[in-house]
Amino acid sequence: MKGTISQLRTYERSVQLLMVHQFTINLGFYMLMPYLAAHLSGGLGLAGWVVGLVLGVRNFSQQGMFLIGGTLADRLGYKPLIVAGCLLRTAGFAALGFVDSLPALLAASAATGLAGALFNPAVRAYLAADAGERRVEAFALFNVFYQAGILLGPLVGMALTGVDFRLTCLVAAVVFAVLSIVQIRALPARRGAAGAGDRRESVLTQWRGVFRNRPFLLFAAAMTGSYVLTFQVYLALPLDVRRVVGDGGSGTAAVALLFAVSGLATILFQTRVTAWCKARMDPGRALSLGLLTMGAAFTPLLAATALPVPEGGTGRWLLAAAPPALAALLLALGTMIAYPFEMDTIVRLSGDRLVATHYGLYNTICGVGITLGNLLTGAALDAARSAGAPALPWLALLALGLLCAAAVAGLRRTGRLDPPVRSPAPEPETA
Repeated sequence: MKGTISQLRTYERSVQLLMVHQFTINLGFYMLMPYLAAHLSGGLGLAGWVVGLVLGVRNFSQQGMFLIGGTLADRLGYKPLIVAGCLLRTAGFAALGFVDSLPALLAASAATGLAGALFNPAVRAYLAADAGERRVEAFALFNVFYQAGILLGPLVGMALTGVDFRLTCLVAAVVFAVLSIVQIRALPARRGAAGAGDRRESVLTQWRGVFRNRPFLLFAAAMTGSYVLTFQVYLALPLDVRRVVGDGGSGTAAVALLFAVSGLATILFQTRVTAWCKARMDPGRALSLGLLTMGAAFTPLLAATALPVPEGGTGRWLLAAAPPALAALLLALGTMIAYPFEMDTIVRLSGDRLVATHYGLYNTICGVGITLGNLLTGAALDAARSAGAPALPWLALLALGLLCAAAVAGLRRTGRLDPPVRSPAPEPETA
């Protein structure tokens, strides 16, 4: 951890603030969101379909508005969108603890989702601009802070929710309020390198240009599978644990192990993995290796389907916990390999122009892919149960990883991952 802090100090103040920003964002988000469904169904007594609607509205308002958020960030500057998103999430989280009517809950949920659509593309574009030639290393460090927030947030939320869910909402809102104040006072205003020229174009003209960026769209489609694969830490892996040991304390401990392994591995090894990859391979090869590793993550689960399930005791728990934990570790490793180069490739394919808009569209494409991928994964899990073929979902996920790795390798081989040739752009403007 000392090495991480030392590395953070080598960046300028704005980059340091963005790292702390992302940690705080995830801390506040994950201290509340894992417990929201239980509050809605248990605390408020809402029907299951209503709980699904409230949570779905949050996800839709975020995924559906990423392109808008990125476009606004390119036109208005990164800082206003970061601050606006934090303020909006402050209001949304505070409201979630104190409203009980469906319209108010839907409005609060939509606000929290829209907030993410506003600040997420802006943060990544800002980081890419200020990190400069150290962009890959900066995104590796960014992922460390990102995962640290995910790891710590649920623990804080568990303690607060044990007292009162409304306390959790208030603390999460205060976290975002404090973050908003810090960003207003300390974060320099910043625009993208080509911000002035881009602002003279209409939004539709800009969008047409982004949608005509065929290498970028192909890259986004190829990388969508990586998000489907990594999401299985929240979907298929916990379900497999529950299938073997049930919903009791043993199952809860095994599921907790998944998240601990994934988060701690990233915090401890992300920067080392990135340095090793950067010294030995180009970005396209690193991306393919990361995707191959993500696909291979499901081989322990595939192998476990050939083993007899012990009647009980330690052997049964180990069979439930060890293969998913190893899968979570390999998924984390694949993400560590790919993520910094993925974020850098988006910037390069944009030609350093309308970077936030590209990030916004990329997030939307991947969000749609996650939704479709999870539906298919769920269908595969159901089919495996009904057909008595437990290997089916793991084979499908392994094949997805191999397919995505091959697609990225094809893009690399045909030169589609190379940045477009443009005239030199001016330095980022400081507003």
